[in-house]
Amino acid sequence: MRILFDHNAPAPLRCWLQNHAVETAAERGWHRLTNGELLDTAEAEGFEILLTADKGFQHQLNLRERRIAIVILSRGNWPDVRTNIPRILGAPRDAKGGTCTLVECHVSD
Repeated sequence: MRILFDHNAPAPLRCWLQNHAVETAAERGWHRLTNGELLDTAEAEGFEILLTADKGFQHQLNLRERRIAIVILSRGNWPDVRTNIPRILGAPRDAKGGTCTLVECHVSD
């Protein structure tokens, strides 16, 4: 599965998604695109999932006609994400095009 990390997705998470092809918006030179432009471009390039910590995606855009799925992490900082990896790893597997999935990341102690 091809996954695109938005600019606020924690880069270390990439190591846990070894069975997927993961690239970042910055690596692609897409870090300045607006949310809609980013989705259009990612879809055109064949990405299946956009992983982000930007909760605005779920309210800003109509996703019904999209092929790409959006997985939103409720928190983007690595310590909180790291303690929620099992929960996060299931989200790409279950994501369907045109949907937005919010993964609640509980605060680490």
